[in-house]
Amino acid sequence: MKQKLLAIALSIGLIGTAFSVSARANDQLGGGTEIKHVLLISVDGLHALDVSNYVATHPNSALAELAGHGVTYSNARTPANSDSFPGLLALVTGGSSISHGLFYDVSYNRGIFDPTNTTCSGQPGNMQVFDESIDKYSGNLPVSLNIIDPTALPNHLDENGKCVRLFPHNAMKSNTIFEVVKANGGHTAWADKHPAYDLVNGPSGKGVDDLYTPEITNVGGLDNTVSVVCTVNNDALKVQGTLNEIKGLKHDGTPGPGVPAVFGMNFQEVSVGQKLAKDNFDGSCAADTTFTGRPGGYKDGAGTPTDVLAYALQETDQALGSMIQALKAQRIYDSTLFIVSSKHGQSPINPAKVNKPGHFADLVAALPDANTNPAAIAIANAANCSTGACGFVQDDDIALIWLQDQSQTDAVAAYLNANAAALFIEEVMAGAELKLKFRDPLKDAATPDILVQPQYGTIYTGSSKKNAEHGGFSFGDTNVGLIVSNPSLSSRVVKTLVATSQVAASILKALGIDPNELEAVRREGTTVLPFLFTGDGGGGQ
Repeated sequence: MKQKLLAIALSIGLIGTAFSVSARANDQLGGGTEIKHVLLISVDGLHALDVSNYVATHPNSALAELAGHGVTYSNARTPANSDSFPGLLALVTGGSSISHGLFYDVSYNRGIFDPTNTTCSGQPGNMQVFDESIDKYSGNLPVSLNIIDPTALPNHLDENGKCVRLFPHNAMKSNTIFEVVKANGGHTAWADKHPAYDLVNGPSGKGVDDLYTPEITNVGGLDNTVSVVCTVNNDALKVQGTLNEIKGLKHDGTPGPGVPAVFGMNFQEVSVGQKLAKDNFDGSCAADTTFTGRPGGYKDGAGTPTDVLAYALQETDQALGSMIQALKAQRIYDSTLFIVSSKHGQSPINPAKVNKPGHFADLVAALPDANTNPAAIAIANAANCSTGACGFVQDDDIALIWLQDQSQTDAVAAYLNANAAALFIEEVMAGAELKLKFRDPLKDAATPDILVQPQYGTIYTGSSKKNAEHGGFSFGDTNVGLIVSNPSLSSRVVKTLVATSQVAASILKALGIDPNELEAVRREGTTVLPFLFTGDGGGGQ
């Protein structure tokens, strides 16, 4: 069915803002609709299967409405690896770790220094921690102030050779849609789960005008993610902020410059609903005990949700419905491109496949020759290092290894391959194979030396709290939901393989901006999504 999205004006008027378009990428588009705003939503953990099942069983839902006049990409994949950082950055940079340079929120960087090393003296190399632990907290039961504590950040030498703090946005090696839209005169906003999502500001540090980051996990205080209800309540803060922005206000309801040209938020509730082995297992969420003690995740390999996950999906859908109604009330629904996708999926879907053998380095340490084999000792040294230039091991349903001595890479990879069965390994990626997909770790300070993809369903943890994770290359991790919706579109399901990095390019084109203003688009040759713009052809069905 022929699509008819979007005729874009040469100049786009926003409330209180003149949004001047510097490059016309889509004069050929038909349909008579001016896209003035893009609302981008990441429902973390949302699989393509979840979208299909939910729309089929909830024909009056918000997701069904969006799909009813939108393109649903049922074979959309996140760039591997699929952690939250590279997952979100795919959506907002148009690229992968090749371009933006980030692999995990807690990783390693051979060019930085410990937070206490304020002179950047000695050999560089340290853990690069960008999670809830870098927040500034207050109170006896610590509550995040939703800002970054600079003293918790690692140090690095800037372009002038000065030892300064490395903020998340400083670690970015490619620009974001927020920077590009802002440079073209548009107002921008985003809401996410940690202050560390400062990274969406891009290398300039100034891409997002209205950044809202209510902390979901307070170190030493309430961890909302122990409970689907507490997570829904935390997400509701971001939902209200988004509704305020739809009204032209700032996220906190104070006067703003108008509806942003590009804005959005992430939902955590579905991801939490998928992970929980037992909801509210420690009783720390007092908000509602409806699901306390009940399992999350799926009932079977067909993606039938448990009651915990079904509640998360329902609450997310209702929130999306409130955004649809707000856009209609402001009479901007027709001029808004509404995109629902996900930073990452979650695996395994099938509960029968769950395997939690313990942390990767602990499995290596249990091998018969672990105390004498140099490769095993190299992994142990990296895993046991808390600070300094001694490497790091990060694991979930993947293991990323940064070695202290990179000359040992081949030997370590060979050792892991030889012990693949005992370590539940599907694939070891290192050396020439790794360089086919990522930057050369001998030349790039942030790229791991070795990536280990375990057998499907294996999570390198001994935790009893969770039965699913993300971060790896598996189908469950990377096959995510993606709906691009506007009333001018006809309903269509596209089964052609697409990447979530194509969302960023499509957002800019819809706003009349050349996607090549994104550095990752130029570097990786990212194209716009098929079947959105007049003149597209291909094999969707």
